[in-house]
Amino acid sequence: MQKRERNKFSLWMLAWPIFIELFLQFLLGAADTLQVSKISDNAVAVVGFSTQLFSALMTLFMTVASGAGILIAQRLGSRQNEDARTIAIMSVKVSAIIGVGISLLLYLMPGQIASLLQLPDELLPLAKTYISIVGGGMFLVAIMAALSNAIRNTGNTKGPMYTAIGMNIIHVGMNYAFIFGKFGFPEWGLKGVALSTDISRLLAIIVLLIMFLSAFERQITLRDFKLFDRKLFKEILKIGWPLGINMSCWVFSQLLIYTYIAQLGANELSARTYMNTLESFCFMLGYSLALALQIMIAHLFGAGKVQDAYKTSYRALWIGLAIVTVNALVLYLIGGKLLEIFTKDPEIIALGGTLLGMNLLLQPGKMLNMGIGNALNAVGDTRYVMWTSVTSMTLIATVLSYIFGITLGWGLVGIYACMILDEYLRGLWVLKRWRQKKFMEKATVKASASSSSGSNSSTATVEI
Repeated sequence: MQKRERNKFSLWMLAWPIFIELFLQFLLGAADTLQVSKISDNAVAVVGFSTQLFSALMTLFMTVASGAGILIAQRLGSRQNEDARTIAIMSVKVSAIIGVGISLLLYLMPGQIASLLQLPDELLPLAKTYISIVGGGMFLVAIMAALSNAIRNTGNTKGPMYTAIGMNIIHVGMNYAFIFGKFGFPEWGLKGVALSTDISRLLAIIVLLIMFLSAFERQITLRDFKLFDRKLFKEILKIGWPLGINMSCWVFSQLLIYTYIAQLGANELSARTYMNTLESFCFMLGYSLALALQIMIAHLFGAGKVQDAYKTSYRALWIGLAIVTVNALVLYLIGGKLLEIFTKDPEIIALGGTLLGMNLLLQPGKMLNMGIGNALNAVGDTRYVMWTSVTSMTLIATVLSYIFGITLGWGLVGIYACMILDEYLRGLWVLKRWRQKKFMEKATVKASASSSSGSNSSTATVEI
């Protein structure tokens, strides 16, 4: 049993399903974009705009889901299964309530929101349709995120992977039927894409809910959703709100960077868009390892195996650095040929080649930042990670990139250089914090307090 538990929470067993899930979502997302492009360029613009809007709003309920995920892994590590179960139930319930609030806002005021965000007038009719339907179903995203996060942090990363794959295949299939009027359906165009999105998400929720109800030692029933523990919920928020700010900071910094690049011209914007596509493979590998590492360390930390958690982070980091560096090098060697698939413009290809070289520096910094940052999140040190993100993303990723890229005229290369500097600065900050072992001191104090108060046998002994 213990060996099976160790295998379940090993880095590889946790990471590969997450990577497959992300990679296939990327491929199917590209297919989705290709299908929408058959409607019109305006439809693609509306979907792209709406995706950015939805990503920004998602941080509101991801705050709860992410904080709960870390606590679930910690509680399972310390054998406090009932607490983990209660946290998971509250996460789903609260995320759903927040999601319903967002859905009502987007359903009732799609045009006003699009106009407020300066969407061109010619796109407003399509935006009203798409935002009202997909935005009106944001509560589905909230429930799905909470369910997936809870299940994943029990060590079951395969379940959400299979569900995500099935959901996206169904979505692409329904897009084909609804856009082009196949299999007896009317030609609904962008409205069909929106309906397909909501229906596929609803089907995914049904599958995830079945997994969720049996994810813990004691079966969850619908009656259990009445549960609410204020003390545990405060713990969720204590860990979760810095994660929410961190995610929001990243989303808005990316939006600002895109506005800077748009000022440089169409070629620069195209080069960055193509680079995003090429870089995504490196990013997904690193991000998968970082998420797996977070689950693994949270479980070890909850079990009181603090030294194991500390050492594991470095082993995982070296593996991650090796993998993303090799992938970035391969991408550099063949990236020029790949760019020629997307465009024949020599200026864009030349600019992309320069960025591919800079990507060799970017990816190791990103892996360092994600890996050790997620390790700190796993032990509850989310505020420190938040402050490093807010400081660096504000001063380096947004302000300095504008100065070098726009004011000093360095263009996209200047913006990219600032992105690299931002990743390494945050990475070195979190690495310094991790090496200080503040979380070990906290664990020692917690264990001493539990011992002196006569804690019961279910409390884990801290190993230092």
